[in-house]
Amino acid sequence: MTQGSTQGSPQGPGSDRSGRTTADTVLHLFGQQVRDTPQAYAVIAGTDSLTYGQLDVRANRLAHHLMAGGLPPGAVVAIGTARRTEIVVALLATLKAGGAYAVLDVEVPLTGQRQLAALAPHVLLTDAAHHARLDDGSGRRVVRLGAEAAEVSGRPSEAPERPESGETAAVLFTGAAVPRAVPVGHARLLAAHEGWAEVMRPVPGDRHLITHGPDLVPFAAGWTRALCSGGALVVPERTPWTPDGIRRAVETEQVTVVHTDPVGVTRLLLGDAGAARPGAGAADGGGRGRRDEDPALRSLRLVTVTGDRLFLDEQDALQSRLRAGARLLNVYGLTEAAGTGTWFELSQLPRPLDDPEQLSLIGAPFPGCRADARGGELRLTPPGGDAIPTGDLVELRPDGLLEFRGRMRDRITTDGGVFDPHAVEAVIRSHPDIGAALVAEVPDGPGGARRLIAHVAPPAGTGSWPPAVDLPDGGRLREHLEGKVPRARIPQAVIRLRALPRNRGGQENREALPQPVLTGKTGQGGAGGSGKYTAVGDATLTPAGRVGCGIAFLVFTGLLFLLLAKIFWPGSTDLGGVPNPWAFLFFVLYLFEGASFAAGLVFLFGGRAMMRRHSPGGSPGLTAAAHLAVTYLLIAWWPQDNFYRLAAKHDWPVQAALVYVFNIPLMIAAVVIAFYVTRKPPSPFDFEEADGPAR
Repeated sequence: MTQGSTQGSPQGPGSDRSGRTTADTVLHLFGQQVRDTPQAYAVIAGTDSLTYGQLDVRANRLAHHLMAGGLPPGAVVAIGTARRTEIVVALLATLKAGGAYAVLDVEVPLTGQRQLAALAPHVLLTDAAHHARLDDGSGRRVVRLGAEAAEVSGRPSEAPERPESGETAAVLFTGAAVPRAVPVGHARLLAAHEGWAEVMRPVPGDRHLITHGPDLVPFAAGWTRALCSGGALVVPERTPWTPDGIRRAVETEQVTVVHTDPVGVTRLLLGDAGAARPGAGAADGGGRGRRDEDPALRSLRLVTVTGDRLFLDEQDALQSRLRAGARLLNVYGLTEAAGTGTWFELSQLPRPLDDPEQLSLIGAPFPGCRADARGGELRLTPPGGDAIPTGDLVELRPDGLLEFRGRMRDRITTDGGVFDPHAVEAVIRSHPDIGAALVAEVPDGPGGARRLIAHVAPPAGTGSWPPAVDLPDGGRLREHLEGKVPRARIPQAVIRLRALPRNRGGQENREALPQPVLTGKTGQGGAGGSGKYTAVGDATLTPAGRVGCGIAFLVFTGLLFLLLAKIFWPGSTDLGGVPNPWAFLFFVLYLFEGASFAAGLVFLFGGRAMMRRHSPGGSPGLTAAAHLAVTYLLIAWWPQDNFYRLAAKHDWPVQAALVYVFNIPLMIAAVVIAFYVTRKPPSPFDFEEADGPAR
């Protein structure tokens, strides 16, 4: 609930499980699949594909190797390799040997090293390519998966007999910049699998694809959704997943279930096809027609999205890209609950809702979980555990569904009090040209004052070019928010982005938002204050000082290039036969030409960054063309006039050459600049454009 609301009633637990298995660990469920369908594919990865029988044999051999090395019950085994087939073998082997597995991020060495430092594992399973990245010289035992392959293959292929194992089954990592290690017991891992099984209803023929990194919870705990239900886990053969690789795999491997994050699902379902902002549909009862189905996605029956908030209009647009009968679930999952928590799909709505672009629903608890709001904060109780404060804000709606209302850590304090930016961001999203928004508070001058900035991005799949060109500036956004948001909470400026930055777990990353560079004095609040944002270095000079420097630059460089003209074009600047005051005027002209050439050289090397900063949403190609055009407009005059003055008036070949070398390119440069400045009108509230990481 939002601040100031009353305590909500607890929700859950989810419906009673029917037909609950008697297995006491996920390893028992996997073993049942090995016995029932040993020839069925368990892992699909090109030449690295394994059947259930083959996967079991390889896991057994590695488990015997770990036990022979003295692995104590419950000891942590760190897994550091990029090949996901090897990861699956290693985590199963660890469970068979009685240990607890932890998968490391080897693609980002710093993250992997931080994860390793948080574990203090008994043994590190890695390969030659990643050993040097992860080995911190601590002296721990290292098993090189490649080097030990021959020894491991000589081990018995039957399952090891291990009468005892530790309480912990896995150590999972949060997706934060500084990852936190969370131990998860065997019972919790099994309960998470059973909760997922009841919600998603897996069948043995399912083929699952998980786009998240293997060190993150959706893969490190979510592998059970495939391998404990008789399905197959589709993984990349060598390198990590790419958007094109995911799409190809869905089509060629006939993937039926995809587990992904908001960026991944947008790229998969919307891609470059273009998705108009849903103004109607399942979320608001408008009856919008379904788009043409994508043949490459016809095999999909279920898509689960986790990692960050998903608004109703976004979920509706994504749902409309799936074939009839396919499901799309918005999942709120906790690391401590092995990826379970709450889930929502559009069919849970008892009636159409207004303003879907402002609502993010996380639905109802997973089976066995409980969820309640205490002081507005969501507290989640996993099966057999205690209530976990999440730090996230929710409201229990009259229809029984939980509505996401922001995060406590994101709260902003202003003169008008404390508020949750999620509420303002939701209203900003109601603008038809805005698909995503984050509101942040930044310093406004050296006096300690703060200023609200809105970072906005276009709706996913919009076809505008350049990207983000249709986004409103600060003035238009304030007009849109007037009367809908308290004046003290209306952002005073806008930064327009192609996409919002996100972290490894798919969550919007407020720490990575581009920050405008500040200078000047702080205004007296509101949009009309005098605080300004400008280029680095402008704050060190007064306006008078900048004018003086400009005049000094003009005189110095003009004289320099006037001297150079006498070297390159002797006689072109000779004013001996010209009477005053005309001789003086021509001398000033030569100074300006030389200064313009020097300014062009400076702009060639430093101007593009300035143009990018003052052209939010601009195309990189168009910005580059405009940058070169401005450079040419500055540098062309000095050589052109010197050549013209030396050329005979009736030397037509030379005159024609000069026209085509200088005059026509000058016209083209002017056209490029005209297109650039009219393509997107500048706004005093626009600042540096930045790209988000890959969603």
